[in-house]
Amino acid sequence: MLHYFVLIGAAVDLLGASFYIRGTLQAKTKPNRVSWLIWSLGSMIASAAALAQGVTWAVIPVFVSGAIPLMIFAASFVNPKSYWKLGIWDYACGAISALALILWVLTKNPNAAIIFAIVGDVFAWIPTFAKSWKQPETESASQHFSGLFNSFTTFAAVRFWSLSEIAFPIWLIVGNATLLLAIYRVKLTGRNSRIP
Repeated sequence: MLHYFVLIGAAVDLLGASFYIRGTLQAKTKPNRVSWLIWSLGSMIASAAALAQGVTWAVIPVFVSGAIPLMIFAASFVNPKSYWKLGIWDYACGAISALALILWVLTKNPNAAIIFAIVGDVFAWIPTFAKSWKQPETESASQHFSGLFNSFTTFAAVRFWSLSEIAFPIWLIVGNATLLLAIYRVKLTGRNSRIP
């Protein structure tokens, strides 16, 4: 019965995504395209690797966490003012992320695939974290709250507590939580410090 909890998590994540996408279409939210594209690829690879290891229900939150970034990436092309302008740092992180995905293809090892997918995801996360820290008003918290909830639901469906089942969801929890911290840090601390 607990396995159905992941479906609730996926539904909540899709609801959060709808608010994020609406904000993107209205140019209130400005997604970093490098992050969202790589997040999509990384989660899809992690899903494929987990399925190859026999993971069933626990793969749903990871798969949804890949489908949603793809929708957000696509939405960023609708309104020309709705995306974050990319710099050399964004492209460098994107290149490292892409390299991690290529290494997965070369290894053909499911556990290595998940590790490389996480490494790729982390480097894709860096530009959005920097953007959220510097200009939190360009990021919407709805997707990160719902993504956090969705990631936690994975643990209701875990069968063996193996690397293939829990590694990527743990990263998604850490990634979403730290993005929320970046978005809300001014309200929490009352200070508007900047990172270089």
